[in-house]
Amino acid sequence: MMPFGYTRPADVASAVALLAARPGAQPLAGGTNLVDLMKLGVERPALLVDIARLPLDRIDGTPAGGLRIGATVRNSDLAAHPLVRTRYPLVAQAVLAGASGQLRNVATTGGNLLQRTRCLYFQDVSKPCNKRRPGTGCPARTGVHRDLGVLGTSDHCVATHPSDLAVALVALNATVRLTGPDGDRVFPLAAFHRLPGDSPERDTELGPAELVTAVELPPPPAGARSVYRKVRDRASFAFATCSLAALLTLRDGRVDTVRLAFGALAPRPWRALTAEAALYGQPPTPEVIGRALEAELTAARPLPDNAFKLTLARRLAVRELVRLAETQEDR
Repeated sequence: MMPFGYTRPADVASAVALLAARPGAQPLAGGTNLVDLMKLGVERPALLVDIARLPLDRIDGTPAGGLRIGATVRNSDLAAHPLVRTRYPLVAQAVLAGASGQLRNVATTGGNLLQRTRCLYFQDVSKPCNKRRPGTGCPARTGVHRDLGVLGTSDHCVATHPSDLAVALVALNATVRLTGPDGDRVFPLAAFHRLPGDSPERDTELGPAELVTAVELPPPPAGARSVYRKVRDRASFAFATCSLAALLTLRDGRVDTVRLAFGALAPRPWRALTAEAALYGQPPTPEVIGRALEAELTAARPLPDNAFKLTLARRLAVRELVRLAETQEDR
């Protein structure tokens, strides 16, 4: 039995103070990932700081026409919210592609972004893992790695980030608001999750005693069409083998705005900036899109059992962008 403390602060400032005062303290919201990791022995918090009832559960429009999503908004509420469904259908699609209805009723926006990898070696405390215990090695490189990363990995870690929601938010240029002992700061979500490099144990830029308090979305481009598509081994309750968040606008039959983000290919949601740059001003034909994706994927470092992900990602992006372009041309 692993002993731990539990407390329920009255406000955000109190939560931050508790996290700062107690080494080993961790925030608890829905707990759909943290509690599982505690059961496995991967996480051993000295104190759980329950933030689920703090006033961070609102979804509001911003004066600029964007959206502010509180960190404790439940996934099911996020997917069903009228402003999300009308302005950002990509977000609703991504949320509904993840987990089960029961989990979405409990899981939160902030917790979704902070969930940890589902790599088998990370979750098994009997195995070495650089992310769990730095310096012990990465057995996934020569072991079971079919579902692991092909982009942004290092010799120390090939784990992938499991979130669907984060992929959609990165494609929408979301920012994440953090609150800590030194006040508030705002990060582009695309830079919030870290690549492993030589420090795979650090998943994000979240600092000591900091909380995710909100995610903010800018206004969507006028007339944009978007889609979230998830490829997985079974139809539901499965993590992605490859996923894509795509947004597109055309002008005179050529790409005017394009956003592409992949999931399940890298340690963080992978914004395909090279492919986007190659597509601007070009006709969205399968050949043009295919070449743009080839340029994006030249940096990949696949392992023997996951090289298929490169073909999968390229074909998925070509298919979905062509479909979005056809929808645009019909308007």
